[in-house]
Amino acid sequence: MKILILGAGQVGSSAAYHLSREEANEVTVVDMRPDVLRELQDRLDIRTVVGHAAYPDVLERAGAGDAEIVVALTDTDETNMIACQIAYTKFRTPTKIARVRSAEYMNANELFTQDAIPIDVRISPEQLVCSHIEQLILYPGTSQVLDFADGRVRLVGAKADRGGLLVGQRIATLKDHIPNTEGRIAAIYRDGKAMLPKGDTVIQEGDEVFFITDRKDIRVFMSEMRGLEDPVRRVVIAGGGNIGVRLALALEQTNQVKIIERDPVRARQISEQLNKAIVLVGDAADEELLLEENIDNVDVFCGLTNSEEANILSCMLAKRLGAHKVMALINRTSYVDLVESGSIDIAISPQQITIGSLLAHVRRGDVVKVHSLRRGAAEAMEAIAHGDADSSKVVGRKIEDIDLPKGTAIVAIVRGDQVIIAHHDTVVETDDHVILFMTDRRKIERLESLFQVGVAFI
Repeated sequence: MKILILGAGQVGSSAAYHLSREEANEVTVVDMRPDVLRELQDRLDIRTVVGHAAYPDVLERAGAGDAEIVVALTDTDETNMIACQIAYTKFRTPTKIARVRSAEYMNANELFTQDAIPIDVRISPEQLVCSHIEQLILYPGTSQVLDFADGRVRLVGAKADRGGLLVGQRIATLKDHIPNTEGRIAAIYRDGKAMLPKGDTVIQEGDEVFFITDRKDIRVFMSEMRGLEDPVRRVVIAGGGNIGVRLALALEQTNQVKIIERDPVRARQISEQLNKAIVLVGDAADEELLLEENIDNVDVFCGLTNSEEANILSCMLAKRLGAHKVMALINRTSYVDLVESGSIDIAISPQQITIGSLLAHVRRGDVVKVHSLRRGAAEAMEAIAHGDADSSKVVGRKIEDIDLPKGTAIVAIVRGDQVIIAHHDTVVETDDHVILFMTDRRKIERLESLFQVGVAFI
């Protein structure tokens, strides 16, 4: 598949990294900075073109004429929109994906049609990050909460500790602990290595456990992995940028929210946007300010400024002064594991959160949703099964009879309004939404082929 990526910033570079790792993809990246492109080309098997992403001649040189997908990820909404317009008008590019940061554009759905601005998919990293943090705050103790089937099923990651009822016991005993709920442990990461669990697998303290269940049962399953934490009430947000303000707006009706913003002019602007949240002018890494605001009574401190160094320092300070949990926005993925091994509870990577939205549109077969996990090493995916027993490699077959790549498990099936937790003898039917967990995403092409119907069906 020929993919054209416009913009080699943090999100664009991350997209190029993930997409170029798959052998079937030919990736070209356009950016105005030759030095950035040289560095990318040294690391990745990609083609690069220097130039303005919205200029017709630059797009032509980059191969827009035969590209199947254009992904516009520059820092400017208007550039991304114009680039998609030109890709469609001049080159008839089939699929156009654009990063759109402004809420004013994101909410104007009537603008984005083939007759107006022909963008097929709009991605707002800020909105995705905000939603991600909201879920972590709604379910304290989780490291990830991922939606499938329009939110009816959720894949949840949590670190097991000695307060969990299942810790030190075989997974098979889960049915005895919570007999009236449906759920399954999809994967376990122990000392950084992936395991697809079996009934006799014993959960150990420190394991990162991914389980899938109906959203109403998340807290019940959480009690099996770790002691339940009290609901979050008090939240402090460092940084009044797009993400900080979106998060404050989302939380202020149900939580006590404070934002710390250094710029007095910006602080006044955001105070007018918010209804209940309190805006403080100051430095989030100022010890006196944090003590004055009773940081030791704060349930969650979020470092969401544009500087990851400031986020790390303010979170470390807040944690030392008594904040119950701290989360830091980290742009460099190489920092994420390093940061989480210290005093910071959760490192939030915008690239990791955003890339799934892109992958769902480049997967072969009818893929509805993709979540990238474990710094891109693993993947959770929702795919729709089509065809019949003659034309499909999955329809009409028991899960134990499907030739899944090693390290892959079908963990749940959504059939109409019914959520089915998958077992070895569960039979896949046509139009089922099949939810899979892959511990090794390098085998994605083989998995994709399972959900492509044969010629007989077409």
